[in-house]
Amino acid sequence: MTTARQFQNLALIGFMGTGKSSVGQLVAAQLRFTFLDTDQVIEARAGKSISDIFAQEGEPVFRELERRVVNELTLRKKTVIATGGGLPVSEGNLASLKTHALVVCLWASPEKILERVRGQMHRPLLRDPDPIGKIRGLLAEREPWYRQADVLVNTEMRSVREVTVQVMHQFQSAQGGSR
Repeated sequence: MTTARQFQNLALIGFMGTGKSSVGQLVAAQLRFTFLDTDQVIEARAGKSISDIFAQEGEPVFRELERRVVNELTLRKKTVIATGGGLPVSEGNLASLKTHALVVCLWASPEKILERVRGQMHRPLLRDPDPIGKIRGLLAEREPWYRQADVLVNTEMRSVREVTVQVMHQFQSAQGGSR
């Protein structure tokens, strides 16, 4: 058994379209926590969209911006954090989140993810000629990191409210167990 951790925050990781932002906002409201989306913070600081950062400056620049935000999160309390889908893969990000947050991975099949995000053209992934293939490939790459979350929650056949209840239960159970 590992040493009990203090959970001051809740971090939601997982692939796009799994419900991190929707669930995160509801959980934050119920807990009376602040909601923070790492992608929104990066966009606000850069003054451009994630797509533009990738296109103009490349993924390494984006990942560095992401790493800086993750490091700042260690100072936060009572925050529900929705992360970008690739954030846990970058060196040290997941370990950093685990120092202060219960890390919950929201999961869905590639088919369900594509169904949920199909109309969202701001997502660069959907510009791929084979979006389902791209989703499958990225999910396979990221799965080892996603599986390192404290809790995995399948969102496949659940509504946002049902997932919110499940995440709340997991967080409250972890809070009780970490005192």
